[in-house]
Amino acid sequence: MKAVPTVFAARSGAAAIVAMAVLALVGREFVNGDPFAVAGPALAPPGGAHLFGTDDLGRDVFTGVIHGAALSLIVGFSAAALSAVIGLLVGGIAGAGEKRLDAALMRVTEFAQALPRFFLIVTLVSLFGGRLTLIVIALGLTAWPATARLFRAQVLSLKSREFVIAARAAGARDFTVLWRHALPIALPVLAAQMSFQAGGAILGEAGLSFLGLGDPNVMSWGTQLGAAQFFVREAWWMSVFPGLAVTLTVLACNLLAEGVTHRDRFSR
Repeated sequence: MKAVPTVFAARSGAAAIVAMAVLALVGREFVNGDPFAVAGPALAPPGGAHLFGTDDLGRDVFTGVIHGAALSLIVGFSAAALSAVIGLLVGGIAGAGEKRLDAALMRVTEFAQALPRFFLIVTLVSLFGGRLTLIVIALGLTAWPATARLFRAQVLSLKSREFVIAARAAGARDFTVLWRHALPIALPVLAAQMSFQAGGAILGEAGLSFLGLGDPNVMSWGTQLGAAQFFVREAWWMSVFPGLAVTLTVLACNLLAEGVTHRDRFSR
């Protein structure tokens, strides 16, 4: 009976992410091209020509939300993909390697996991600038330890299984065992982990932009929220709509991850 809500959660999360992606791609055709352009009077309430109202500079909030959707999805899933690649390499080598190599890589992983992630990202962005590429790299390079530990545990659990022993007896190398046996079995868990990390990366980018450390050349939900903090009472729409966009997108990522994880458990 518990499998039904988990399937619904996974489908709801996936549908919300797809809808956000479609909105980001198609929505640009129906809004003004430049989210930084002045579109009307400052602090105009929602309605009429401005669906979500305007901000303190007269920029259309709806246009900013649409452009912020594309940015957030790109940053979130790019950072998650980068962290997944690093985590798979480290976890696979640790699980399939010798005990000394495994211990050394796990100590490195634990050290990386113990670092204050957000403050480290803030430091890197402050030192090297808030370019979007650097933000994605910083988010990805600080999120891989969890994936590495998951994949290592999966590899260690497969070492003693009969089909792995048979594959090694037939001459299969460690890389072949990891690629053909460990990775397909661990794929649902890794997919769920990537979805969680995508949501975290979206929050991380929004937090950096809120603090004024994001890329100034692109519109972000965090940038909109940063500008809205001085007009919470006068113009509630400046914070409500970007905030809802962040909340719904991160919630969709978490629902997808939770649904995939529990569905995989029930299918075993």
